[in-house]
Amino acid sequence: MSFDLDLYLARIGLSARPDPDAVGLVALQRAHRLSIPFENLDVLLGRGIAIDSGAVFAKLVTARRGGYCFEHNRLFLDALNALGFVARPLLARVWLGQPGPIPPRTHTLALVTIDGQDWIADAGFGGSYAPPMPLAEGETASAPDGATFHLAHDPLHGWMLEREGDHRFTDGRTTSAGRHPQFSFTLDPVFPADLALSNHWTSTAPESRFRQTSIVSLVLPQGFASLTDRSYRRRNGDREAEGVIDDPRVFRMRLSLLFGLDLTAEEVAGLGLFDAP
Repeated sequence: MSFDLDLYLARIGLSARPDPDAVGLVALQRAHRLSIPFENLDVLLGRGIAIDSGAVFAKLVTARRGGYCFEHNRLFLDALNALGFVARPLLARVWLGQPGPIPPRTHTLALVTIDGQDWIADAGFGGSYAPPMPLAEGETASAPDGATFHLAHDPLHGWMLEREGDHRFTDGRTTSAGRHPQFSFTLDPVFPADLALSNHWTSTAPESRFRQTSIVSLVLPQGFASLTDRSYRRRNGDREAEGVIDDPRVFRMRLSLLFGLDLTAEEVAGLGLFDAP
């Protein structure tokens, strides 16, 4: 199917088409993250994750589900191209909350060129929210939740994006405030086969975080909400709530009311988070 820009914009709550400039890029990414949740539930339900444009549009827009980075940023790139932006995908190594050795390239983001200046934009990082940033040494950007992001050359990995802020505005991968590496990336060309390979590993490898943990998150106007397995956390400005969900019915309700995800009771049972009745 062809990309339907008007349906996408309705899904993310934008009534007008953003201009293909820096202001438009910031507005588009922000609206996307406020409207479409990050989630890996289909991975845990044993469903394949298709990342072609048609499948992603059908899932995230038509079916009003969420997805993880390879789905989000496929949809986001299609929207950028439809709006007249010049953009292409990049692959990244995720360091946030990563212990031990060098992580694989399990994340994708977009490189956007505006008036000769390269920008990075990311509609699909489930652990926090980084606004679009010019690709320049020492560049910083502030997120609505109060975090500051730093961009710098990395001698081994090309570029490194670091997050400095309250760890409670993440999905639980960091346990202390301060400055943490979020992901590293290079500007090497990325082809569909590269994305397919990274997506396959991320959705099927036993050691992948997405095969081990149920993850749902959503950016809020001044904060972040996450549901990691049965642990729930929501912070928006000065308002905060957190706890552990012990009832699958409450889990389903939380998914629907806050994240806009409507799963059946059988699908929730299939996640394996609750003892069988």
